[in-house]
Amino acid sequence: MNISFINSFRSEWLKRKRSASSWLVIIGAFFIPLILLIAQFVNHETIALQNTLPNYWEFFFRINWESMAMFLLPMGIVLSTSMTAQIEYKNNTWKQVMTTPQLYSTIFFSKFMVILAMMVQFFILFNIGIYLSAIIPALILSDVPFPQASYPFLMMLEITGKAFVACLPIMALQFLLSLHFRNFMVSVGIGLVMIIGSIMALSWTYGYLVPYTYSAYNFLMSSGEPMETAVSIYLMSVIYFVGFTAVNFLLYLNKAEKG
Repeated sequence: MNISFINSFRSEWLKRKRSASSWLVIIGAFFIPLILLIAQFVNHETIALQNTLPNYWEFFFRINWESMAMFLLPMGIVLSTSMTAQIEYKNNTWKQVMTTPQLYSTIFFSKFMVILAMMVQFFILFNIGIYLSAIIPALILSDVPFPQASYPFLMMLEITGKAFVACLPIMALQFLLSLHFRNFMVSVGIGLVMIIGSIMALSWTYGYLVPYTYSAYNFLMSSGEPMETAVSIYLMSVIYFVGFTAVNFLLYLNKAEKG
């Protein structure tokens, strides 16, 4: 990794910090854990019993991921990717970026890596939120014990890793759409239509061919639902991710007017 790429990445990261996408990542990561935390304070008699269950963490991970994986996570990726990719369109600064002494590949992949880093940031914050929402009631309420089961760090890594891979095609395709459509609402609108369509496609025999379904497939399969697919959704996810990224890069290089 050369100095030029590192500097370009830092520049893109600083631009992201001034955008709404950075707040979207933070708010989105803590949204579901915060709701469950409030619900636990309201129903603390129930969670006193739940905290003694030997499979407590598996149960708690599942209820946190249910709403997140089916809709909120794909929608958050659509919005944050579009916001980050279109910062230059919004501020009319693409021509300034193109006049800097950088290769087109450096500009493209530095912005691409920032979006990937934002996804990693989201998953880290989301897992922190899950853990805090589980232990805070026990710290504050005297009649609520701490979870009796030990924290399953390896299970958390497996759940998070699979969810991350399942979301890669969404991010790659939204990045493609956002770079090649100046109108923010076009890329977001297409993403929203794809998310709604993917939910309906879950009942279709060949639903696994729709890349936006993988987050939901991943959650349902990890919850024990009999979701049979002809090929691994994780393999398909990587194939779509690489394919969308390659097509996007080629279109970007051959675009007549990049600004």
